Amino acid sequence: MTYLHSIGEYFLMLKGVFGRMTKGSVLRNLILKEINDLIMGSLGIVAFLSFFIGAVVAIQTALNLNNPLIPKSLVAYAARQSVILEFSPTFISIIMAGKVGSYITSSIGSMRVTEQIDALEVMGINSQNYLIFPKIIAMLTYPFVIAISMFLGILGAYCAAVFGGFVTSDQFVTGLQDDFIPFHLTYAFIKTFLFSFILATVPAYHGYFMKGGALEVGEAATTSFVWTSVILIVTNYIVTQLLLS
Repeated sequence: MTYLHSIGEYFLMLKGVFGRMTKGSVLRNLILKEINDLIMGSLGIVAFLSFFIGAVVAIQTALNLNNPLIPKSLVAYAARQSVILEFSPTFISIIMAGKVGSYITSSIGSMRVTEQIDALEVMGINSQNYLIFPKIIAMLTYPFVIAISMFLGILGAYCAAVFGGFVTSDQFVTGLQDDFIPFHLTYAFIKTFLFSFILATVPAYHGYFMKGGALEVGEAATTSFVWTSVILIVTNYIVTQLLLS
């Protein structure tokens, strides 16, 4: 029953988020601040992880291609498929659940502990819209982060494979273009949009409805990361089953 209560509470929160809107000029400033905090602040770690994971995928693929009958261009093909289909949309989203999700939960949770949310309600402001709506809109730019991640992942694979002497540049480019299905990109960005909504709302729910003091803020951030990760993985499975099967 606790889980059903939480699910119902989550959807009622979403109803409140899109209910009575805050003044447009105020929301605009809040959205720009959230884009800076949530998106721009995450570019560094995303770029670092994407480049080196792409490089590792290429090296591991190359080292396991022992059969001389298998073309070397398969290194690029495997790296491209891994990065576009799973690594960039899903793995990076799990990392963002830890970074962005914990930030959202702790920031809103701190406001709950210090009764700032109660103060907003007393002033007649829809606190759910004021606090959560800008985060949802800011996270709609998240697919641009994933696009950068895809590019850097493939770039890392190229650098590792070519400069490591596993394949030539021409072989890598050939493998990169081989049997490319444009719908795979569409699939990746569809689930990225879903992930961005989950990354904004699930941590916000855990922060908004938390109870207790400073210690409970930390516990809420941990719980938020766990549940956000679980929902991302389940959503990933459902979307993959619907779109690729």
